[in-house]
Amino acid sequence: MLTQFRPALVLLAGMTLLTGLAYPLAITAIAQALVPAAANGSLIVQDGTVIGSRLIAQDFTGERYLHPRPSAVAFSAMPSGASNLGPSSAALRREVAARRSAWEAANGGTAPADAVTASGSGLDPQISPANAHGQAARIAAARGLPLAEVSRIIAAHTESRWLGLYGEPCVNVLLTNLALDAATPVAPAAAN
Repeated sequence: MLTQFRPALVLLAGMTLLTGLAYPLAITAIAQALVPAAANGSLIVQDGTVIGSRLIAQDFTGERYLHPRPSAVAFSAMPSGASNLGPSSAALRREVAARRSAWEAANGGTAPADAVTASGSGLDPQISPANAHGQAARIAAARGLPLAEVSRIIAAHTESRWLGLYGEPCVNVLLTNLALDAATPVAPAAAN
């Protein structure tokens, strides 16, 4: 039995070192060399302080800001996830109806689907261009900007399909809000 046990332990130790240590270190080194920003979480730094990541949603509630998609986990990365409520759920229908009413009261018009439904992760950093442009009038009024200027900022931050084929056009909420703040700075106490 020892003749079979020893090679099994050596193989286990070797594969553990190879797949549990060498491979992750090699991939990390390659990522740091080729795409360091993405390898470090695509963090956005302003005045030496990390203010967010372009990959993870944050909650913006102020009238001056573009609002993200709803989150079933209150934008918490620990744990991220969905509500797991199905289309036949009365609770989900109530949540969607409440979100629709709130969005339409704040912005007017008809709420797009991504304005009333939470994402699978609860952390999607993008919204649809329809959702973003639907919020433009509220943002323009709150900031005292012309609607055309807010629409221009949103259009400038609209990302197209990857390789022109995959996904849908989207607007990164954090990057757009940073551009809006650059256009009309606000005192930190007034931002939320």
